[in-house]
Amino acid sequence: MTATGDPDLDADALDAAFAETMRRTGASIGALYLLAPDGRLLCLDVLSGVPVEFASPWTRVPLASPAPVADAVREDRLVWVGSQEEMVRCYPRTAVALPYPLALVAAPVTGARRWGSLLLMWPATRPPYMTQRERGNINSSCRRLARLLEEAAERGGSRRERPRAVSAGTGRRAAPEPAVADFVDRLPGGSCALDLEGRITYVSSGACELLGREAGQLLGTLPWQSVRWLDDPACEDGYRAAVISREPVSFSACRPPNHWLDIHLYPDASGISARIVPVGAPGPPAPAPRRTAPAAVPARAGRLYQLTHLAAGLTEVVGVQDVVDLVADQIMPAFGAQGLVLSTAEAGRLRITGHRGYPAETIRRLDGLPLDTTFTPAGQALGSGIPAFFANPEEMRRIYPEAPLVSGKKAWAFLPLIISSRPVGVCILSYDSPHEFPAEERAVLTSLAGLIAQAFDRARLYDIKHDLAHGLQQALLPRGLPTLDGLRVAARYLPATRGMEIGGDFYDLIRLGDSADAAAAVIGDVQGHNVAAAALMGQVRTAVHAHATLGTPPDRVLHRTNRLLAELAPDLFTSCLYVHLDFARERVSLASAGHPPPVLRLPDGGSRAVVVPPGPLLGVDPDAVFPLVEIPLTRGMLLALYTDGLVETPGTDLEDAITRLARHLADADDRDLDGLIDTLLGKAETTAHRIDDIALLVLQCE
Repeated sequence: MTATGDPDLDADALDAAFAETMRRTGASIGALYLLAPDGRLLCLDVLSGVPVEFASPWTRVPLASPAPVADAVREDRLVWVGSQEEMVRCYPRTAVALPYPLALVAAPVTGARRWGSLLLMWPATRPPYMTQRERGNINSSCRRLARLLEEAAERGGSRRERPRAVSAGTGRRAAPEPAVADFVDRLPGGSCALDLEGRITYVSSGACELLGREAGQLLGTLPWQSVRWLDDPACEDGYRAAVISREPVSFSACRPPNHWLDIHLYPDASGISARIVPVGAPGPPAPAPRRTAPAAVPARAGRLYQLTHLAAGLTEVVGVQDVVDLVADQIMPAFGAQGLVLSTAEAGRLRITGHRGYPAETIRRLDGLPLDTTFTPAGQALGSGIPAFFANPEEMRRIYPEAPLVSGKKAWAFLPLIISSRPVGVCILSYDSPHEFPAEERAVLTSLAGLIAQAFDRARLYDIKHDLAHGLQQALLPRGLPTLDGLRVAARYLPATRGMEIGGDFYDLIRLGDSADAAAAVIGDVQGHNVAAAALMGQVRTAVHAHATLGTPPDRVLHRTNRLLAELAPDLFTSCLYVHLDFARERVSLASAGHPPPVLRLPDGGSRAVVVPPGPLLGVDPDAVFPLVEIPLTRGMLLALYTDGLVETPGTDLEDAITRLARHLADADDRDLDGLIDTLLGKAETTAHRIDDIALLVLQCE
């Protein structure tokens, strides 16, 4: 963060507090994540102990994702992972991208409001537990970071656009004295030193000879950049393992044509010492060079871990918007893109289903282009199934002269989304400045496109199914409840958060006769959460409505509906509560078919469950009897009818849950019945993960 008065004041104070936290805790790696303004993302702000590129898969972490930093903020708790085995068990996606022995803690940074999460990591050599003193140090550090963030916000601070690497204070070691350098040169083999960013800070003459490079060509460079034959996943993975685990690592590499070398890495908090020695036995001969084309460069280990991490994320998305959000929040920053367009092929046209980094006018112009368009490469890429990469506007302009003018971007990657030779759509990543696409990046993006296609196709099918289920549910429930003099009414239906989001819960309010002297309220629950449950619910609701309009008493309404269901012989059971309101006689008659009792609140504020002896569930016994109960109808009384999803939770006694509901109803404000329903739902904690549907109908006599 920076402040308007002094651009570096707030950043320096925050970075100093962050570095002090790492020193006090002895952490080898640390990161500070801050919540984005929309509250949906955690954005990496400060990093220490590893190169920033190592954190590219986690530059932006959705708050809803199953990751330690997200859980710490979302659940407001300290998350401790003491071993790699525990990481695999609790956070498999994170373990895929961090396959090293380590321990970590994620703690919420919270003050006057939630700010983000602090992440600290240690080598696996530390004890696999955390002491109370350590917890106290981490919590106090988080409070200090929160205070600094709040002070910066009060002074008008702004966020950094990119994560900043901060030193924890160990510093780099000075270059060796000449005598020390001579001592090292006299040793067999070669020696060199690397900092935690991976750059070579010292190299002996023996190492230069073995690597085949002059010292000037090596110092200050990354080994896999200055020594091309070290650009191998095994070599980079060895370095990553040493940096993260802080444990010695050894691997072998072949210097062309067939000189095999053993490389031993010895890390600590200041960097890595490397010893390079020839392998005792000669390695396998290198393949003969190809003259027709240059050999392909293998994907960097970081890219491979990045790909597996993103692949794991794509397996968990549900709807199309989830795919768009994951691509925008994780894939775009991982590849440095600033723009995204995700299109689907529909009826011969490309329909844009999601985008980021483009003005609305540009999206309107690009939406609905025909598949054979020559305006952009999207249609050609989808038709051929071959990705298209344009590193600068000149490359694009030679074939598609108008495209650069419309988007204003400077580089593009058009990735066709293909499943079993069937075109699904196109994913377009774009850049605000020219961007080269090396062979490694093209290979990774092409592989990623196949994963996006699978996730995108599944998400479209899920959205179609969800829309169908939602439409069916809405069609079967009443579109509106009748307005009756002397009666205030509100209702709510919430589907289960698992499955098809469709179920058999229903409610209804029925005007009886031409006068306003009587009305009937009904609520029921058909077993299951699928189309069969919804269809049976429609039949039950229709049968109850038909018998009720004839003025039939509640017990007879349930009896006749029960006979009908017994004849239909459904495989599902149905509970039902029928309430008859007689305003002229000032009486309320009730009958139940195995349904939870309604809760009554009297005008004096007292509340209780109405004792209604339940008959059997509908459709079980064709000759069943449903006892009838009557209570007085008084002005100001309030009656809550509900299904068991409101009160039933695993491990909870049903009677205790109904008693709590009655207590909550007594305390709720009844000036707004919709607000009263919100209160009851909130008290019951039913808004997160519901395993059952909920229907709630509230009636108040005036």
